[in-house]
Amino acid sequence: MNADVTGHVMWITGLSGAGKSTLARELVARLRHDGHSVVLLDGDELRDVFGAAAANAQNHGREGRLALAMQYARLCNVIAAQGHIIVIATISLFREVHTWNRAHLPGYFEVHLKVPMEELRRRDPKGIYRRFDAGELHNVAGLDLSVDEPDAADWVVAFDPLRSLQTISDDLLQHFYKRKWA
Repeated sequence: MNADVTGHVMWITGLSGAGKSTLARELVARLRHDGHSVVLLDGDELRDVFGAAAANAQNHGREGRLALAMQYARLCNVIAAQGHIIVIATISLFREVHTWNRAHLPGYFEVHLKVPMEELRRRDPKGIYRRFDAGELHNVAGLDLSVDEPDAADWVVAFDPLRSLQTISDDLLQHFYKRKWA
């Protein structure tokens, strides 16, 4: 087993429906298969843990989302300091979070899944875009809630319908391993 004194944080970001959770689960399985101690954190689950699952302006507006993303970042810091690799899948598209992460998270590796809005609307696994269009939801990241795309992501995955999850995870892990042990 490969145990680091200090862990690493792979922060996977993108809008709702971009494939963050799917990619994170695949990466975690492969990292564990390679003998690493890995913790998977998913924004959907973390919202429940931190009591922010209720859809309201306080939880889903910019300030609420930013505060929650900072809680995620601090949690990553605590766990990574124990020598684990953290793979976190979260929207958290705020420049303040990305800046804080780079300054404070060990082995920080930022992944941005860049998927066009048309494709996100087509996928819409949680019905978020449909509910927004029907006037049932507000503060939807990328629509009526502005977001900050990462300006210095370590790896950007531009949407390509011909690229498989296997290929994306192969490329990402190769890039991550080069950076991790460089």
